Amino acid sequence: MDSEPLDGIPKSADVWLVMRKASYWVQRHGQDSIAATGLGLSDFAVLKALLFTGPLPVNVIGSKVLLTSGSITSAVDRLEGEGLVKREAHPTDRRASLVALTAAGRSKIRPASQKHAGKMADIVSVLEPGEQRELVRLMKKLGKHAMRAYGADPAGSPAQKRAEARPQLGRRTRAVKETAVAG
Repeated sequence: MDSEPLDGIPKSADVWLVMRKASYWVQRHGQDSIAATGLGLSDFAVLKALLFTGPLPVNVIGSKVLLTSGSITSAVDRLEGEGLVKREAHPTDRRASLVALTAAGRSKIRPASQKHAGKMADIVSVLEPGEQRELVRLMKKLGKHAMRAYGADPAGSPAQKRAEARPQLGRRTRAVKETAVAG
């Protein structure tokens, strides 16, 4: 049975399956590359975000690297315990703190990031530079559309959106219980 329709346009399920398979193997290479640096995936992501952006509030780091509030707090605590990051006072918001790389953190993530970038460049080198740019453009377009269709803001992270949805579910559940008790 041929899965290619007569008009030459692949079925959406076929597109999803091809993306899933490609993503699986690219992720395997990425995870192996990061593991070879001696860092875990979350720690690598946090350190790399700080390397390229500078000090950030914990919640902003979490949304950038797709970690929930609990996971990002654990990652920052672990990295702080290892002397790779430090918490600093926020210059304008006394309630918040910023997370910054230490010299040891910079020394750890710079070569790890460069080695990982080299490995990922090897993997995507099967695509011409123009194809790589087009792939990035198309994946961003698809990703933003999928986020909107899911009810998430493309400017925010899925983890942040899930966290924001939890209190709403709690209020709704309480309202349903109160209605059931009153009725």
